[in-house]
Amino acid sequence: MITIVDYGAGNLSSVVNAVRFLGETPHVTADADEIAAADRIILPGVGAFGECMKRLRSDGVADALTVSASKGTPLFGICLGLQLLFDYSTEFGHNDGLGLIGGGVEKLTTAGLKLPHIAWTSIDVRPESRLLDGVASGEYFYFVHSYRAKAADPRDEAATAEYGEPFTAAVERDNIFATQFHPEKSGAAGLKILSNFLKI
Repeated sequence: MITIVDYGAGNLSSVVNAVRFLGETPHVTADADEIAAADRIILPGVGAFGECMKRLRSDGVADALTVSASKGTPLFGICLGLQLLFDYSTEFGHNDGLGLIGGGVEKLTTAGLKLPHIAWTSIDVRPESRLLDGVASGEYFYFVHSYRAKAADPRDEAATAEYGEPFTAAVERDNIFATQFHPEKSGAAGLKILSNFLKI
């Protein structure tokens, strides 16, 4: 069962439709017990980091995600879902994250480029990535964000991209996976990534 976490952060329908297109039946829930018992978890997200973490903690979902990750359940964060996996964000002040990936989230330094970064942007892929297997460096994906994650350990980066500065475009460590871009809105290459995750 593919469990998609619903914590009021939007963007669920496109993720649900993509998973269904790939032949799976997703289960959308905000119930912490169901999330803790899931076989695979997708954590989507659109919105402010601090507010989303507040919702996750108040509903017990943050603890459920941590428990699931610690026992090896495959977890895939998308966009804000990637950022929430990190130790902290500086968006609207300092906010602690889930702490599943070392590093932090800070505002993009764009050297005069517009924010948010809303664009199809190419990524540089780490060859041994399971999540990005079959995806070549130079492939374009759809990004929408003003803040960027920076992994403390470069080995956690499955891909990088650049918009004014280099940033973490995807992470992968053991059973933890995430993309800053939206695979569900990125055509065939994005569906390939989702398909890879569903097979892990």
